[in-house]
Amino acid sequence: MMLTGVWPDGLEPAFTAYEDALMADDTAALDALFAPGPETLRGDDTGLLRGHDRISAFRGGRGGVARRVITAVDVHQLAPDAALVVGESEFVGGGRGLQTQLWCRTEGRWRIRTAHVTGRPTAFDRSIWRVVGDPLVHGAADGPLAGVRVAVKDLFAVAGHVVGAGNPTWERSAPVSTRSASAVQVLLDAGAVVTGIARTDEFAYALAGRNAHFGSPPNGADPMRIGGGSTSGSASAVALGEADLGLGTDTAGSLRVPASYQGLWGLRTTHDAVPRDGVLPLAQSFDTVGWIARSSSVLAAAAAISLPGRCTAVDDEELLVSDALLAAVEPDTRAAFDAWLQRHGRAVRRIELPALDDLAETLRVVQAAEAWRNDGPWIAEHPGALGDDVAARFATAATITAAAEGAARVRLEELRTLVRDAIGGGVLCLPSVPGPAPLRTASGDAVLRTRAATLRMTAMAGVGGLPAVSAPLLTVDGAPVGVCLVGPAGSDRAIVELAETLL
Repeated sequence: MMLTGVWPDGLEPAFTAYEDALMADDTAALDALFAPGPETLRGDDTGLLRGHDRISAFRGGRGGVARRVITAVDVHQLAPDAALVVGESEFVGGGRGLQTQLWCRTEGRWRIRTAHVTGRPTAFDRSIWRVVGDPLVHGAADGPLAGVRVAVKDLFAVAGHVVGAGNPTWERSAPVSTRSASAVQVLLDAGAVVTGIARTDEFAYALAGRNAHFGSPPNGADPMRIGGGSTSGSASAVALGEADLGLGTDTAGSLRVPASYQGLWGLRTTHDAVPRDGVLPLAQSFDTVGWIARSSSVLAAAAAISLPGRCTAVDDEELLVSDALLAAVEPDTRAAFDAWLQRHGRAVRRIELPALDDLAETLRVVQAAEAWRNDGPWIAEHPGALGDDVAARFATAATITAAAEGAARVRLEELRTLVRDAIGGGVLCLPSVPGPAPLRTASGDAVLRTRAATLRMTAMAGVGGLPAVSAPLLTVDGAPVGVCLVGPAGSDRAIVELAETLL
């Protein structure tokens, strides 16, 4: 190892101990080598972590780092008890990295106060992308979406590629698509380019964005939190600036949830408003096509291209609010929403909706029955191919009887009428989700509880077959939470325009 500068007394063994602990993934030793308190910082290409506790939580959930060897160290003593250390590294698997650390000595011990890590460059993040290009597919030479980079959820057919559905076993035997899905082609015809095919939760049967095979796409707004799914890769690509528009689907919240978690705009369209040919189905009674974007203008442009013709007008003189939906959110989110509702000054009228548990359970049963009918035969022929959480969900889906499905379908029609009548020509306003995204270190059980709580809120638009836009209007505990507007059927573009006025 090449050394430039002189080690202050006691710093070299501390630096060596840190490297040894890092290679051993000794989280307790690493915690002890970082300075305690809220002012300690750690940054990398995904963002900045502030405070020892957040750094420790991140470290405990990452599962170690790539093997590396320090090849050169530059040491600059800034003060008797402060030194800047810059280390160059070579990774065993190839590539080089750089680590910059501010070490401070307190009570006779050297600890890291600030660290910045530059890892080896990767061709692309496989947790976000399955296939990526520069671009992968060219669009028309000009048009209203000229230059807009699109991340396509891995449920849509893209000519010349397979549909991977978030599962490697399925992907290996999937046929190559000979034509792109209509929802993809209309964007290409308008001048957009497909940057790549983005990861999805397996068969889109999840909301967390945790894929057992490819990892969890990062949250572009807060690296400590999960990104949300099942339009997970597309959302992360947009949040991180690797795409401008994410093309996805929303069955029970799969666009609205990641949009809320990552501070993005997300639109679930009216059921059947956008063609679903060339899209691998999860549950046809609820599946819709939609988009995620960093700006309302890009979202509105995609909607205008994909939803031509007359748009249903909305009564925007007042906003509709459901006390039952507001009671379903976390206290801090409720407080932030109430404060926002007061600030914008628009009149509010309260409405009664069907019981949230009734909405969620009806959606769950019909969705499960259709999901098993779509994918069950393949799953039965490929035991062990699914991650544990999705496998458990499909196992439950397999138990839905014809009688249970039939009763749920009757109730679905009743509830759809009740929801549409309650909203009428107005716009229902609510937090998109119960609260900020769970931490990446959250247990599986905790994520499942969040999923159940989320479905109680998102099921209403799915059951109603109604459009819903999530706008990044709230901040709770330093993390984004969306405000959702749900309008009458066909009002997709109108509710996006209304959401823009509420910024």
